[in-house]
Amino acid sequence: MDERVESHAESWVDGGRTVLTVSEDDQVIGVIALAHSLRPGAGECLETLHRLGLRCVLLTGDNERAGGRVAASCGFDDFIAGVSPRDKVAVVARMQHAGHSVAMVGDGINDGPALAQAHLGLALGSGTDVARHSADILIVRDELRAVPAAIMLARRAHATIRANLLWAFSYNIVAIPLAAVGLLDPVIAAAAMSLSSAFVVWNSARLRHFVDPALSWNGVDR
Repeated sequence: MDERVESHAESWVDGGRTVLTVSEDDQVIGVIALAHSLRPGAGECLETLHRLGLRCVLLTGDNERAGGRVAASCGFDDFIAGVSPRDKVAVVARMQHAGHSVAMVGDGINDGPALAQAHLGLALGSGTDVARHSADILIVRDELRAVPAAIMLARRAHATIRANLLWAFSYNIVAIPLAAVGLLDPVIAAAAMSLSSAFVVWNSARLRHFVDPALSWNGVDR
């Protein structure tokens, strides 16, 4: 490679760009520098994920400097550069074997296997067919800020299900023995059952009032 071309390539790599070489007859005749443009809301997305207590790791096929530049500009906790699609799957599997619950966000062909491997795969609507079909959740709105919204809604739904089950089991654990020994009037038992069902419906309906952080960033509704 010509020294002048090599010098340009090195300067671009130092600046966090990915460099491709163009050759003809085994001779390098040029280089192309590629740089990432961050999606709108990437920093806000990571900030909210951190508020939710999540550790964010960037997996990229780019070189170490390019990966470090993107990770630092967005606020990732860590990054792993130079990984192939198979390497991404291995990283996700290693985290799972360490006892972590892993969510993977991606939109490219190279992300498909890792999306399928993760406990939770989230693909953006603008992503490739491979990514969309490999993910568990497809975010139709093409905004990264919808990622924490999906996780927060899932957490809220999970908490609601647990509360409903706790209420239903608690009512039956108390009411059935009392009814068996004749200490609970059937009319009262029927009224209490109606109230129990009404509570479950009301508690579940509260999910309709979930606040999407993609629309309001003034506070995180947990």
